[in-house]
Amino acid sequence: MPRTRTAARPAVGPRHLHPGAWWLWALGLAAAASRTTNPLLLLLIGAVAGYVVAARRGDEPWSRSYGAFLRLGLLVLGIRMAFTVLLGSPVQGTHVLLTLPQLPLPSWAQGVRVGGAITLEGLLFALYEGLKLAVLLVCVGAANALASPTRLLRALPGALYEAGLAAVVAMTFAPNLVADVRRLRAARRLRGRDDRGVAALLSVGLPVLEGALERSVALAAAMDTRGFGRTADVPRRLAHATAALTLLGLLGICAALYGLLGAAGRGWALPVLLLGLASAGAGLLLGGRRSLRTRYRPDPWAVREWLVAGSGIAVAALTVWCSGRYPAAFAPSVVPPELPSLPLPAVAAVLIGLVPAAAAPVPPRRSS
Repeated sequence: MPRTRTAARPAVGPRHLHPGAWWLWALGLAAAASRTTNPLLLLLIGAVAGYVVAARRGDEPWSRSYGAFLRLGLLVLGIRMAFTVLLGSPVQGTHVLLTLPQLPLPSWAQGVRVGGAITLEGLLFALYEGLKLAVLLVCVGAANALASPTRLLRALPGALYEAGLAAVVAMTFAPNLVADVRRLRAARRLRGRDDRGVAALLSVGLPVLEGALERSVALAAAMDTRGFGRTADVPRRLAHATAALTLLGLLGICAALYGLLGAAGRGWALPVLLLGLASAGAGLLLGGRRSLRTRYRPDPWAVREWLVAGSGIAVAALTVWCSGRYPAAFAPSVVPPELPSLPLPAVAAVLIGLVPAAAAPVPPRRSS
């Protein structure tokens, strides 16, 4: 009697969420942040991302990179404000807060100044723009802390595998950097040395960079040894068609996203986005024929993944709609300065991003 093959049952218990769902959620929050300069709304988006990270972050080394991205965002905000104080702002205001000594510059440097009057309007403009960039970095840091880079590599289509391998090796550099900093700071404390200050930073800087780079290169060498990146022979005509469809599709998606995030592309952006997705999907489907790899226990895409990814997409879509409905609230005026308002529909749209805190599974803990 012939033997029948039974389908493998899914594992019961804690599991990792599909990394693609986490990245779609984070990109949705980032798209929402890119639509506004309202500091209240930007802080709300950052708070939503931070709460989800605190609720669903694992204990792997790469899960600790969120704090580094948060500090990087604060550093970017501080640099933006410092440049405004020292070099001035393109926004001319009438509320002068402080006047610094201004250096005389030659005639060929017209439009550039060092020092001079510091206005409230210029500081508000720099604060809003710097806060937007900081929240974008926080959203990327949330995706890095929640989605495993190696699991993301396994989920990539075959056509993007080589580029994805290079991207994953680059993405592991930041988590390895954070892990090495924590390890060296703990070693300095055990030896009775100070782990804070400029001197401590300079003493651990070179070993940290060297260790993180070596671990990333070791990951690439291990993948290469195991046959990653091996491709099959395909007809030249098919390879050219795959490259053309993928390139045209990605260009169309980029142009459509630029139009959707701006105010001038609402009519043509959506059809171009659909055509770009169709072209890129066909190119990725054809390019998958070059891949000669198998997946061992692939990550499932189930109801939880749909809820997490859908919440990020809903945040982006509703925020785009609210930005057209409440333009003054999403771009508060700095000339003259006015207090930013917070529309309730926009708040409700951003709070949808909290869905992963309840819908995503609790990640399994490593055994000690």
